[in-house]
Amino acid sequence: MIFDFSFVLVALAALTGAIWGLDRWVFAPRRQQRGVAKEPVVVDYARSFFPVIVLVLLLRSFLYEPFRIPSDSMMPTLIQGDFILVNKWRYGLRLPVLNTRIVPIGEPERGDVIVFRKPSEPSVAYIKRLVGLPGDTIRVEGSRVYVNGTPSQIEPGELYSGPKNEQYPFTRVGEERLGERRHAILLDPARPGLDGEWRVPPGHYFMMGDNRNNSRDSRFPEVGYVPAGNVIGRAEAIWLSFNPDPGALLIWERMGTGIH
Repeated sequence: MIFDFSFVLVALAALTGAIWGLDRWVFAPRRQQRGVAKEPVVVDYARSFFPVIVLVLLLRSFLYEPFRIPSDSMMPTLIQGDFILVNKWRYGLRLPVLNTRIVPIGEPERGDVIVFRKPSEPSVAYIKRLVGLPGDTIRVEGSRVYVNGTPSQIEPGELYSGPKNEQYPFTRVGEERLGERRHAILLDPARPGLDGEWRVPPGHYFMMGDNRNNSRDSRFPEVGYVPAGNVIGRAEAIWLSFNPDPGALLIWERMGTGIH
């Protein structure tokens, strides 16, 4: 059981629903018998808020949930200050709080950008790109990923010139191809990455950040392999983007764009 905002919504829905239900079926008839027409304030609030809370809970649990990007680990795809929408039904419907899948719809695919619960600290949500599926052997050498012995194809591009570029003076934006999927990554020769080889166990995924040499991901023991039950959903779009650099408050051109 995860004690997060979904838990708060479930608790509030249960509380307001119980107050409203008890009053309607138990206390309201007694008031009518005594000739008391006025409804208690707490019942009025419960009746008003219950449908709103249930609606928000259903939207967040089964359709889309907003998240904020807190770090640079997914640059250049996502930057600190982006607010994104996460598709909650793409990989199947899950019960809120328990996170148990009740309706299977689809499975995560290599290259998806996924929000998941950190295995060692389930109350913390991480966002990374799915690199390794169950049973895969993943090897990392520098910025290049080998999936079952096949290297990813990387095409180096121009120097990075986006937000916080002063922190990445020698970094280039590259295009990586994993299978049939293409996406941007950061290639930073000044930041050594963590090399190694990992065998993904059944029922787990191997996640990596697009900022290859500045990401705490499945290569590190505190994250490790991500169980399928920890997956929250697939990141689909940026709906709001605050500029992490001094100057303009919003980055308008990022708002409303899809996540690839």
